[in-house]
Order: sequence, then structure tokens, then C-alpha cells
Amino acid sequence: MSRAVAIPNTAPFSEEDVELLNRVVGPATAVQRAWLAGFLAGVEQAAGTAHPATAAHSVEPLTIVFASESGNSEKLASDMARQSRKLGFRSTLIDMADLDLAALASARRLVVIAATWGEGEPPGRAARVYSALMKEGAPRLDGVEYGVLALGDTAYAEFCAVGKRIDERLAELGAKRIVARIDCDLDFAEPAANWIGAALEALTPPAAERSRVIEVDFSGNAAAKSNSGIVEAEIVDHVNLNSSRSAKETIHLALAFDGVVPAYEPGDSLDLYAENDPAYVEELLALTSLSKDDALRGELLTARDVTTLSLKTLDSYTALTGHRDVKTLIAEGQAREWIAGRQLIDLVANFPSALSAEQLRGLTRPLSPRAYSIASSRREAADEAHILVSAVRYTAHGRARKGAASNYVAERLKPGARVRVKLRPNRHFALPDPGRDIIMVGPGTGVAPFRAFVQDRRVTQAKGKSWLFFGDRNFTHDFLYQLEWQEALKEGSLTRMDVAFSRDRPEKTYVQHKMWDRRRELIDWLDNGAHFYVCGDVKAMAKDVRATLTRAYADVKSLTPEAADAAIADLERDKRYLQDVY
Repeated sequence: MSRAVAIPNTAPFSEEDVELLNRVVGPATAVQRAWLAGFLAGVEQAAGTAHPATAAHSVEPLTIVFASESGNSEKLASDMARQSRKLGFRSTLIDMADLDLAALASARRLVVIAATWGEGEPPGRAARVYSALMKEGAPRLDGVEYGVLALGDTAYAEFCAVGKRIDERLAELGAKRIVARIDCDLDFAEPAANWIGAALEALTPPAAERSRVIEVDFSGNAAAKSNSGIVEAEIVDHVNLNSSRSAKETIHLALAFDGVVPAYEPGDSLDLYAENDPAYVEELLALTSLSKDDALRGELLTARDVTTLSLKTLDSYTALTGHRDVKTLIAEGQAREWIAGRQLIDLVANFPSALSAEQLRGLTRPLSPRAYSIASSRREAADEAHILVSAVRYTAHGRARKGAASNYVAERLKPGARVRVKLRPNRHFALPDPGRDIIMVGPGTGVAPFRAFVQDRRVTQAKGKSWLFFGDRNFTHDFLYQLEWQEALKEGSLTRMDVAFSRDRPEKTYVQHKMWDRRRELIDWLDNGAHFYVCGDVKAMAKDVRATLTRAYADVKSLTPEAADAAIADLERDKRYLQDVY
């Protein structure tokens, strides 16, 4: 049976023409398409149209390297590669995790699109190569022309630090910066697109401009693209998995879709589009004397990030208000320390000044969605997707704080309500071959993707073994999905499970302690080809888990610390040490 063919949107036709062509070409049989191709070729030959041989096209090499954690850098790099091929480039797309540094010396033209993660750190997969790039042994890059696109978050002090360091380092190694770096915040789409256009123009040699190549995308990704947009889902289950005596509130949220269910796979995430806390917005409007502006209220509730406070925000506030005390804070170098743990509302409360609606709007940025790991397998959940959300609540500088997205879910969403979500695929955290063993480390909500892993392997009757390390505060109050894990162990879809509850004894016990206790079995599993997965906190847990596994290699195999670290690096290169951290 002939597979339907769709004319890509990049074809040189109007939308109406593309639709018309798809109505003819799409359902055509292979014989009909062959006849049409021959007919058009005959028309061209009769018209005497000259067709240059493929070899005559000027094809210029371009290396595009991305360092990505959430997928944004990878998506931009892929978009740039597509655009570059239309300009005659022979583009090579490389994940920094897979980069051979020595090969950069012959790259000629190089673009690096790099995200900064956490407190100025590279994405986990890219950390090894990034570290090597910064060391003395990095290769000279004389003759290489380059540009760097940096992604970051102004909520963090080390905004775009990784991109900045890469930019400086490439220049130190002799490469020639041919396009100025741009540092993008969360609302990166437009500035990044503009930079990519400018970079390709700067990198395009005259020969390539004269001999452009038209690229046709026959990758057959129409189904994937149809699943990449924002869709609405209905809340069909909203359950607090912690007991009433727990200090935590962790919501199991089940979403049902009216139409096509996003084509998610185990390891993927959902972007959830939340709304801000109405009480917070009301106080912010009152402090800025804008309580009567209903249009602004609606925008602040649904479309603007009203909590983030950054050095950029302080600079903007000073420029708008001329507030003397804020100027002093900046001039005396105390701004970075002052904003730590504070939000926008603290700025206008501590340094009051009347603002116009436009000025307050200008102090905010677009409200970005919050990504949550999908805690279900589509093979088992059918037309549903499940996520796991821990409500973030704390006190800082005398004010009660709430995570915007997590408390939107915990406090304001109820069964029957509708919410907007968008699929965020993560091919770098996917299940291996069903015959492979897997080791999963996921304390707290980090266990979410592993629930999907276990469900999927149960349905597919995977032969590989599975081992889960889970941890939280108290066994009695915080054992998320306890009955499901017990059932999975009983039926064999989960081979073994080790748990660590940090508040159940005077000396705190975490998942890394359980790993150390089981280090011989752990290394044995890895020696036999197991894949090792980590999901959860990037600041402490992920680092502690890696350090413990390195120590385990050193102890079990009598290795030096350097050799043990190299063993972990080998796992990463083999795509057997995988992280989804936040």
C-alpha cells in the first residue's frame, strides 16, 4: 500500500497551492507519482531548461553544536541546520555530549548554541566536553569562524554563563568571532530567530550565495509536528499522594484529551501553562496604584511572569523611577545579594513608586510554561497523560512564597477543570531495548518518569530487569505510589526496589546511601550492560548520585578516582548514564 506523501510547508508555493497539491499528490499511488514526475521532467526538457549537475552546487561546511538540557538549544540548532542547507551549507548537527574536540580544528565555520543550567553550569550531558574545552589541552582553532547563541534565565545570577564562557574560550583558542554573541532569556524565540538569520548571513560565503540549494524535507514528521502544539486537557483525577500529616503536598494529576492524544513516549514531559496567584497579583497592583486596571490584571494573571526578580529588573526599575535607594544598592555592589530569595513584589514594596501599566508590564517577562515529567505510559494510560506535581511553599525575608505553577495545580485545579499543555519530547531520556536492564534513581517527584518506564515495560513484556531507588521524607506519609510499586514487584514488572526515607531516623538517609550499600550489585548490573537513569534535583541529588557511583566503581574495581570518573564518562558516551534533572 502506498504511503501518503505531504508537500512540506517549506516548498516554494503559497499555502493555498500547497493545500491544492496535497489534495492531488497526497493520496496518489506510486505509479501515479512516477508518471507525474516523468511528465514534469519532460515539460522541462521540452522547454530547454538547463539543470546543473549536483556536483556543480557550491556546498559549504557548517558545524552546529548544541548544549541542551530542556531541548530548546537542540530545537534552535535543528532549525538553523534546516535554514542553512537552503543557503548551500552542508550542515553537521552535533550534540556537545558527542563532540570530538579535536575535530573542531577543521570545522572552518562553527556555531555553538548553549544553554546555562542551574547556577551557571552546563547541561548535564555536555558537562564532560565543556570541561575539556576549558582545559589547557583543548585544540587550537586558528582559521575557524564562529558565533555563539546563549540561552539562560535572568532569574539566576549567572545568566547565560556557559554561552559567555564558550564564546570567550573559542576566541582564546584562536577562532575568529564573525557574529556577536546574543544572550537570550526565556522569551528567546524572536531574538534567537533574528540571530540565526544574521549569523547565517555572516557565515555565508559569496560562492554559496550564488549557488543556493533548495532543500525538500521528506522526513515524514507531519504526525510529530501535529503533536507539538498547545492542546487543552481535562482534569479527570487530582489526588494528593501524601498523607494528611505530611509536610508536603504532591499531586497526581491525570489529564484526558478530547482529540488526538499527544504522541508521548516514556521519558517525555508536558509543558503546563499555569496562571499566577490572584492574591499575589492583587497585592502587586495595589502597591503600584494600578488596582483599577482590569485589563492589566487579566494579563498579569495569565500571561506575565510576575515573580522573577533579576539584576536586569533592578536596572529597569531604576531607569523608570530614578529611586535613589535602588541606585545606591546597585552602586555599592549589593544588588545581587539583595535579590536572592526575593521577588518582584519585594522590590515595589521596599522601594515604592507609582508605575503606569506599561511600566509594570515592562518589568515582567512572558509567563513561561512549567515542564513536568510524564508519569504514565501511553500504552497503558490510553487517552490520558499523568504528571506529578509537588506544591512549592516556603518563607523568605518574612514573606510566604508559593511556586506559581505547582500551586496553580495544587490549589486551583479541580476535576473537570481544563488546562493547556504542550508535549516536550526528550529523546535523550528514552527507554533502551526491551532486553536491556535499567537502574532508576528518582527521589520525590523524580520518580515520575520511572512510573512510565515500569508501566511501559509491563505492557510490552520487556525481558530486561529493572531496579528502582526511591526516596522521600517519611515512609508512612510520603511513599509516592507505594501500592503500585508493591504490585509491580509482586508481578515482576519491577525486579527490585530500594527506598530511603530521610526523616525516619536521626541520621538522614538518602538514595545515594542506598546505592553505596548495594554498590557491588550495582556495578555488576552496569558491567552486564544496564542503563542508569537519574531524575530530580540538579543542585544536590544528581551530583551526589554521580559522586557515589564514581566511589562505587573505585571501591568495587580498585580504581583510582580518575579511572573511576573515566568509567562514568564511558557510560555517558555509550548513552547508558542518562539524566533528566531540574
